Amino acid sequence: MKSVIIYYSYSGNTQKAAEALSVYLKSEGSQADLIELKCLDEEKSFLLQCRRAFQHKMGQLQPVNFDLSVFDLICLGTPVWAFGPAPALNTYLDKCSGVEGKEVVLFTTYGSGMGNERCLDYMQGILSTKGAKKFKRFSIQQFKINNQEFVLSKIKQSLK
Repeated sequence: MKSVIIYYSYSGNTQKAAEALSVYLKSEGSQADLIELKCLDEEKSFLLQCRRAFQHKMGQLQPVNFDLSVFDLICLGTPVWAFGPAPALNTYLDKCSGVEGKEVVLFTTYGSGMGNERCLDYMQGILSTKGAKKFKRFSIQQFKINNQEFVLSKIKQSLK
């Protein structure tokens, strides 16, 4: 199986979740490409970034492939900012293609948990309109991200 993990990470927490997911998928025999989204017009202030996320604003991304048709499994991850995905992932969700009939894993990292389900539902809604059919989801709270055993158990539980 050919998988891709596309994520945005501001503080490194979502990157740790993406890397753990990659290790797990590879242990299950899948090829797993890891792609970190980089935003070229990112605000310097975290508060301003959250405002952009709340308004579902887009970001200007470094060049990245938006065609996902060659992958069997598509994984997308983001921190939860102001009840939604980070602007870099909003842009990717808007521009990506080739998800028709695909299985998708959505994952988030979060602080308080407020807005986490709303963020996952938002991402799933966009991908559903693009034809993705099967969704699996998991979330890791930021203070648990360094507990590799916990993170792996959440991944395994969600991908069953």
